[in-house]
Amino acid sequence: MILTPLAFNCPKCGSADVFYSCTPSCCFNHVCGQCYATFEPRTARVGEYKGETGPRPEADSAGPTAPCARCGEHSLFGAIDETVPAGQLLCVSCGALLTLELDSE
Repeated sequence: MILTPLAFNCPKCGSADVFYSCTPSCCFNHVCGQCYATFEPRTARVGEYKGETGPRPEADSAGPTAPCARCGEHSLFGAIDETVPAGQLLCVSCGALLTLELDSE
C-alpha cells in the first residue's frame, strides 16, 4: 500500500487551498484560503486493513487532518492499493479504512 498525505477541497468553492486552523485537542476546524469558508472533516468507518503499509509521508502541521471514526486519532492518510477502493483513507494507528465527509458551517 502506498500512503499519501491527506488532502481535500473546500466544500464551498472547491479550492485545494485548505489549511488546518486548530489543534486535535480542541477541534478539527479547517479554513479555505480562497473563500474563507470554515468546515470540519468527519470520517466513517467502512472496513479494516490488515496488510503492510509503505512509509508514512511527512506530515504538515497546518495540512488537512481529520479524526478516525474508530480510534479518534488523526493519523490518516490516503490509501493507494488494489484491494482498497479509490478515495478511502487509512488510519495507521488502528488500521481502519475510512471515508471522508466535510461539514461546512
